[in-house]
Amino acid sequence: SRFSLILRGANMLVEMLHEPAEIFTRMRSFNPEVVLLDVSMPGCTGPELAQIIRLNDDWLRVPIVYLSGATDVGMQVEALRLGGDQFLTKPFNPVLLAAVVKTKIERFRETQRSTRIDGLTGLLNHTAAKSQLKTMANALTNTASPAKSLTVAMIDIDHFKAINDTYGHPVGDQVIRRLAWLLKGRLRTSDMIGRYSGEEFLLALPDVSPDKAREVIDRIREDFASLPHAHPSGALFATFSAGVASFPDFDTGENLTEAADYALLEAKRRGRNRVVEATPTG
Repeated sequence: SRFSLILRGANMLVEMLHEPAEIFTRMRSFNPEVVLLDVSMPGCTGPELAQIIRLNDDWLRVPIVYLSGATDVGMQVEALRLGGDQFLTKPFNPVLLAAVVKTKIERFRETQRSTRIDGLTGLLNHTAAKSQLKTMANALTNTASPAKSLTVAMIDIDHFKAINDTYGHPVGDQVIRRLAWLLKGRLRTSDMIGRYSGEEFLLALPDVSPDKAREVIDRIREDFASLPHAHPSGALFATFSAGVASFPDFDTGENLTEAADYALLEAKRRGRNRVVEATPTG
């Protein structure tokens, strides 16, 4: 259509949908950053389709722009109430259409970043890390290749409450941030690093043997233990404990995380500042 030509002319990737029933299949394959809906379509209105899109958690935040020839303000307000973000009334200027869509995409990207990224460390936050791990684990069980591997680690800074209580939260935050930087510096871009909770981190290392993954994490543990953290009256040293679990001993993101968490508790029980490997039971 003319709209897709305008948007393609503004260097955007566009996919046209003629059958509303195909909306989820096509959205999954195309992964849009903005959806343009005609208010009146055969068999389904734009607002009805917007409501269906919003029922899916994956598409709660994707911007929806309505295109309409109608100028009835009441209908526009109702359409926006049912899940849209903006209304463009035909005929409209092609430059305006391109500008609106570009702005929506930029804001959507910014929102995606802010809802996925932990503010203190710049790492993936709890929800995003869990989601990425699930994707990584699913990829292993869904492919025929037996050579694939994945090791998950749960890391927890030892005696962190005492650091906060003794030196204050700004120093505690600095310790968390420096561990995040060390992890980013030592791990590969293909590795997943997330801040799982306050002083706890979740790592996922694909395509490396469990022994090698454990060795890498242990080396990071040693280096972190030797890193001085400045505070107003000098420097402090911190350590972390870690539990690791590997595929195929544990076969889902949830099972890997749970097993690594148990191994982390065992590392704490054994005196902290160590890496313990989960072993499958049964």
